[in-house]
Amino acid sequence: MSLPEPRDPDGPYRISLVCLGNICRSPMAEKILSADLERAGLGAAVAVDSSGTGSWHIGSPMDERAATTLRVHGYPTGHTARRFDPVWFAERDLVLAMDLDNIDELRRLAPDRLDPGRLRLFRSFAPGSGPNPEVPDPYYGGDDGFGTVLNMIEAASKGLVGELAAVPGAGDAR
Repeated sequence: MSLPEPRDPDGPYRISLVCLGNICRSPMAEKILSADLERAGLGAAVAVDSSGTGSWHIGSPMDERAATTLRVHGYPTGHTARRFDPVWFAERDLVLAMDLDNIDELRRLAPDRLDPGRLRLFRSFAPGSGPNPEVPDPYYGGDDGFGTVLNMIEAASKGLVGELAAVPGAGDAR
C-alpha cells in the first residue's frame, strides 16, 4: 500500500504516532523517526508528533526506561505525554498506531469518511514484519523489552523514511 498524498502540498507531510499512554512506544518512535528524517534530509519536509489513546499519563515525561534506551542509542528524550485528539485526523497525512488495540480505538474515533490508507500500523513499514506487525508494549516488562522495541521501531522508521522520499511533496525539502 502506497502512502497517501499530502493534504497540504505547500506544507510538511504530517505524521502522528500513537500508542496507549504516550510515554513509551510512540515517543520513542517520534524521536527515532525524526532523527532518521533529519539524516535523510527530510526533516523540514515531514512533521512528526506522538500521542496516546489513553488519558492517564497526560503531562507526564517519557517513561525513564524508554528515555534511557533512547539516550544510550544517541536519541533525544524530551517529551510531554498527550492524548490523541480526533480532530487531528483532518490535519495529519498519516496516523500510525503501535498495535492492533490502538488502531481499533483510532478507528472508533475516526470520522466515517477517513481514507483507510491514512491509518496504519507503524511497524508495517519494517521489512519482514509479518501479518500482524505490532510494536508490543514494554511498560509492564523489564528493561530488555525497551531494547527490543527500539530495534522494531528503528526498522520501521527506516522503511517509512524510504517510502516518504518517494511521496510527491513529502520528499521535497522545504
